[in-house]
Amino acid sequence: MRIKMQDLLTSRAGILAGAINGRKALAKMLEQITNEPEKPEELFVDFAGVQVATASFLREAVFAFRDKVRGSRSNYYPVVANADSAVEEELKVLVDSDNSVLMLCSLDSKGKPSKVRLIGNLDPKQRLTFDLVQQGITDATELMRKHGVTENVKQTAWNNRLAALTALGLVVELNAGRAKRYRPLFQGA
Repeated sequence: MRIKMQDLLTSRAGILAGAINGRKALAKMLEQITNEPEKPEELFVDFAGVQVATASFLREAVFAFRDKVRGSRSNYYPVVANADSAVEEELKVLVDSDNSVLMLCSLDSKGKPSKVRLIGNLDPKQRLTFDLVQQGITDATELMRKHGVTENVKQTAWNNRLAALTALGLVVELNAGRAKRYRPLFQGA
């Protein structure tokens, strides 16, 4: 799924500014995701054509959207797409100020993602867990078995790390009954 930010709300062509406009955009974004997908799916917040997006707009629209979607344990995983350098710079300021992380990418004309990257910093333990999930589908039991001794980490800690990465929308949770497995949102991010 793709939400085109330029189509939601612009005071002038290519400019998204202000906290109030951010809240208005958030409402419109939430209106577009009323049908929950059955399986996990990337939801691209597409900034193509947007030249400027202020930090206040991004905080009230993009970050609030990500937090609401992931907080509801949705099968949607928001990813910022096609952010030009000025928009990405504002996003970096926000992730640095609140110690958060966002997944970004570029989309080609067919909607295929490329140049997938994280902005912001994961703490070292989350980074290790994120990197291990990038190797393929796993769960806390497997991580404990393979890396628990060397990392001196119990299974509960692996579960907590995986849940935190899922809440940030960086790894995908796959439910099979009571079991939870995890896979990368994008391979090689």
